[in-house]
Amino acid sequence: MQPKKLRHSVPTRTWLMTILAAGCLLMSSFHRVDERIIVYVADPAKQDIRLYWKNDSGAVMGNFQRLREFLNRKHERLVFAMNGGMFRPDHSPVGLYIENGKLIAPLDTSSGTGNFYLKPNGVFFLTADCKAGVCQTDSFRANGRIRLATQSGPMLVIGGEIHPALRKGSANLNIRNGVGILPDHRILFAISSEPINFYDFALFFKQHGCKDALYLDGFVSKAYIPDVGRMQQDGDLGVMIGVSASER
Repeated sequence: MQPKKLRHSVPTRTWLMTILAAGCLLMSSFHRVDERIIVYVADPAKQDIRLYWKNDSGAVMGNFQRLREFLNRKHERLVFAMNGGMFRPDHSPVGLYIENGKLIAPLDTSSGTGNFYLKPNGVFFLTADCKAGVCQTDSFRANGRIRLATQSGPMLVIGGEIHPALRKGSANLNIRNGVGILPDHRILFAISSEPINFYDFALFFKQHGCKDALYLDGFVSKAYIPDVGRMQQDGDLGVMIGVSASER
């Protein structure tokens, strides 16, 4: 079942950015390409990337403010966060969810209505040896070496091509966020700063060399990227993707 949407994500500023050429030694950097897209580039070989849902007491955290507080108590600083997939009214994840190597929700291979079930859908994952990937649901294998994974849909880019169901010029506009893997194996997280259609959002990932990219969600989508002044901390979310740094 498609999760209930709870509130709009309202952008307060427009940022113009994307990634410098491959091989750049900076962790993340930007230049003008599409004024509607805000990006964060994470290096899984160097950064602590995790999925978060509940705190140590078993309560759903639900927004980046509570995630920041959760990490602060562990002497960690939140560097980046984004909602990490669709969720049900009780905030439980729709589809596969693996956190810290533990399977919490199984892979959903059924059919249905809504964005999640616009086949092919897919999975974003990180292996135990810190290699990130995006793949179609039918290609995903839980081989015991998956550290984290979240399922969503639809796929935006498949083998270097835009999902065939996404239509150029579509009037279906919404705030959207997604994830793709860059040619240098870093992770490209992106969120639109204004409503955008699926095709243009997918095109952004394709233009930056992502052979595979996955839609995470829309409407409620939010991001915490203090380096560029994007610090949305409210919201009512399910699973969140976070990058943290030790404060010890």
